[in-house]
Amino acid sequence: MRHRFGYKKLNRTSEHRKALIKNMLNSLIKYEQITTTLPKAKVLKPQADKIITLGKKNSLQNTKILASKLQDIKSANKVKKTLAKRYESRKGGYTRIIKAGYRYGDKAPLAIIEFVDRDVEAKRVDRKKKEIKKNTEEKKVVPA
Repeated sequence: MRHRFGYKKLNRTSEHRKALIKNMLNSLIKYEQITTTLPKAKVLKPQADKIITLGKKNSLQNTKILASKLQDIKSANKVKKTLAKRYESRKGGYTRIIKAGYRYGDKAPLAIIEFVDRDVEAKRVDRKKKEIKKNTEEKKVVPA
């Protein structure tokens, strides 16, 4: 029996665990797919589903709770505007966990957690900015 077991502690203090989950939620919302260890993915899945459900209910209170939990306005806006619209007809199960083998260094089980019906282009959000910076730096270095 699992009475009074609560939740996974992930071998961290409560503050560290909360910060870890918040950062992983923000990354999942931004990129729509992240690779992490299997226990972390299992802890993150219900949290992400609750965030999407909050975003689907359109009220000021839910918007404030969303901004409070994520502490990132861009992520909160993406949940409210794009993800809530995408999963409007779905009643739950917004994320999936795919096992991805074992990490090279310590053999920790890896997993990919992603949104169902995700946007494939969301993975490249930051790459465009890096390429632009690289091109401008190359132009500055070349002498005339």
